[in-house]
This record gives sequence, structure tokens and C-alpha cells, in this order.
Amino acid sequence: MTGLFATKSINTLLSETTDDKNSLKRTLTRWNLISLGIGAIIGAGIFVLTGQAAANYAGPAVVLSFVVAGIACAFAGLCYAEFASMIPIAGSAYTYAYATLGEFIAWIIGWDLILEYLFGASTVAVGWSGYVVSFFKDFGIVIPASLSSAPFYYDAATGVWSATGSFINFPAVFIVAVVTTLLVLGIKESANFNNAIVLVKVIVILLFIAFGVNYIVPENLTPFIPANTGAFGHFGWSGIFRAAGVIFFAYIGFDAVSTAAQESLNPQKDMPWAILGSLAICTVLYILVGLVMTGIVSYTHLNDPAPVAVAVNTAGEGMAWLRMPIKIGAIAGLSSVILVMLMGQPRIFFSMSRDGLLPKSFGKVHPKFKTPYITTIVTGSVALVVSGIFPIGILGELVSIGTLLAFVLVCAGILVLRYKRPDIHRPFKTPFFPAVPILGVLSSLGVMATLPGDTWLRLILWMAIGIVIYFAYSRNHSKIRNIKS
Repeated sequence: MTGLFATKSINTLLSETTDDKNSLKRTLTRWNLISLGIGAIIGAGIFVLTGQAAANYAGPAVVLSFVVAGIACAFAGLCYAEFASMIPIAGSAYTYAYATLGEFIAWIIGWDLILEYLFGASTVAVGWSGYVVSFFKDFGIVIPASLSSAPFYYDAATGVWSATGSFINFPAVFIVAVVTTLLVLGIKESANFNNAIVLVKVIVILLFIAFGVNYIVPENLTPFIPANTGAFGHFGWSGIFRAAGVIFFAYIGFDAVSTAAQESLNPQKDMPWAILGSLAICTVLYILVGLVMTGIVSYTHLNDPAPVAVAVNTAGEGMAWLRMPIKIGAIAGLSSVILVMLMGQPRIFFSMSRDGLLPKSFGKVHPKFKTPYITTIVTGSVALVVSGIFPIGILGELVSIGTLLAFVLVCAGILVLRYKRPDIHRPFKTPFFPAVPILGVLSSLGVMATLPGDTWLRLILWMAIGIVIYFAYSRNHSKIRNIKS
């Protein structure tokens, strides 16, 4: 049983990056990495969840909910930054766990991250499909529901699956296929594409903030914290914290930056900047958008799939010109999230293959493009199928709980490694130790506790499948276990 918790030395991890034949190409600058972080974070959260959280839970105080969620993410972000500077190779939380908590925990977190990255990409692809269908409809081009929605529907209240009559969500399948192809062709090309679409969506958001300020009605912001209705989580301070749990999904993705560490030109210095910088920039943008949105239109009218568009329409003709750019910005925003999610998962598979926990073919690098092309194609193919047939609701819950579990393990890893290996060189140190990692563990567990019981059952089932695979294949093929034996 002790072999289950065998750790991989940091020197061994770093030495593996010098294999020129099967190493990833270092091309990413600090700004590429920050852009990847912003690209992963700004998406469905700012364009969808802000309005729903304000309307149902917090009112104008959704601004404070973003602060609470941002602080919770900052705890995890600081721990990720220390690990990324100390172990700057592909694999993210999986690699960190292998160096601190042992092989079995590393496998668990690697298997868990599939829920965040692979299912995250599928979730956002479904949202992308909805915006694209609406965009084409404005030009008189109607994509039938049979080709733009999931063939299955899940009723969360009854737990019953039913057929919708649709054939496939073709737009979602299309965008996954395009992004997968781009990622196979090269990380630099993918980063340049991401830079362009991040610029588009940030400009759109800044335009909304800059011009929307002029249409704020002070009465809409009072009371800033609506009185609690008598039920926990429905407005008042409890509503602020409930809304923080809901919009936590809006912050998912900043950790994906760490999966590109092995392709960064100067990972020790640039990874902390990218992780914390992208998180800070997005938190400020979220707060400003929330303030302007609830100032333009009463929070009671924001329970809409496109709350930013509702605010623009409420402002009248003065902001009518922004309607089309908002949709373009949303489509661009979701596109970059899909790209970063589909970039992260193959690099985790790549690292797991190098350790023998997955088949050797998963560790192959394309001889020309220097990308993990087999794992990229496998990830894209599975995401393509999932996004084409499953509804967005059930996918989103799986993504949230998978991400939060990863945060818990990364923060715990920092606690373990500080005490076990205080001698390791750390270019960046998590401040206020041990308070920050402890708060990171507690805040992530707290948000997990707000998720539905069915989501926990699916997580347990997913982990059970992963454990079976580990003992049936991975444990017997582990390189570190074979070396020590």
C-alpha cells in the first residue's frame, strides 16, 4: 500500500523536460499566458450568470458576490502560482500532486481534471451554439432546433431523462472540431488566435462599461442589499454568499494556465504573473459589469440567458449600436474558453502517459508541430460527442465540482510540501502561510457543499470508474513503481 503514495522527485520532473525528441515547444510569453487566463475565465460567467445571480439571490450586491468568489479563487490561485513556479512543467494539479501527495492522489486528481477541462469545453460549446444560433437568426438564417440542441433532456427536479426529438447540436460539434484542429497545428498559432479573440471580447466589455455608466439609474441600486425573504440564500447577506457559489463557475479556468508551463519561455517568473494577473483583471471586469448592469436595469428583470443584452435594450436607442457587438463578444469569449479548456486536458494526459499511468501513445509529440497531437485528438473527439448530445445544465454541475476538488487538493499539496520539503527553491511563495492554503481548502469545500446531491453522486461514480482503471492498468504500468521495485 505504501507504493500508492510514492512521490516523484521534483528533480526527476524537471529532468524530463530536457528530452528534445518528445518535449513540448517553449514559445509562450508572459502576455500569451495572461491572455490564456483571461480567455479561459471570461465567457459564460460574465455573459450569463451575472444576471441570474443578481435576479435570484443578491440583487445589486452581486458585486459583493464577485468579490467573495474572487477572494476564494485567489486562495487557490496563490497556491497554484507557487506550484507553477516551482514545478514548471505540463500537468498542472496532477503533476503537483505527484510531487507532494503521491501517485494514487495524483491519479485521482488527473482523472478529476477531466471533469473540469474536457466537460468544461463541452459545456461552453453548448453555450456557444446558443449564441451562434441567435446571431444567425438576426440575419434571417434559421438553424433548426433538430440540428442545434441536445437530443436528450434532464429534469433536475425529477431526475428523469427524456428525448427532445433533436438529432444533434451541430454548432457545438463544429466549434470543438475547429478548435481541436487548431490545437494540433501548434500552441503558438493557438495562442495568437486566443490573443485576437480575447482582445475582441475585452473591448466589447469595456465599451459596455464605459457607455453604460451614463445610463445608470440610481434607484435601481437601492437597496443595494435587498432584504432577505425569510429563506436562506434569497437576498440579504446569505444571498450574497449563495450568489458567490453560483457565479463560482464564472472563475473556472485560471488554473488552466498552469497546464502550459512546459511551453512557457520563462515559467518560474511568468506563471505566477499569469495566474494571479488574469484572475485580478477578470475580477475587476466582473465587478464593473455587475455594477453597470444592475444600475441600468432593475435586478428583478435580469433572470435572462443574455442579461447584458437585456441591459443594452433597456438603455434604449443610445446603446442600440452595441447589441450586435455584444453577441460577437459573447461568441468570441466562449470560443477562447473552449480553446483553453481543450488545450489543458491533453497536456495532463501527456504527463500521465510519461509516468506510465496511461498508454505510451498518449505521450507522443507531433514531429513537426511539437504538440501532444494524439491526446488532443482524443480529447477533442470525446468533447465533440459530449457537446453534441448532452444538455448544458448537467455538464455545468460536473465541471464545478471537479474544479473545486482540484482546488482542494492543490491547496492541501502546498501545506504538505512546505512541511516535508522546506528546502526546495520557490521563485514564488504563497503569502500568509499557512492561512492562505487552509482558507483555500475550506472555501472550496464550502462551495462544493452548496452543489446538489445528484452532482456528488455523479462525482463519486466518476471517481469509482477512475479507481478501477488505476488498479486494473495504471498501477501495473507506473514507471516510478517499476523503478523502485
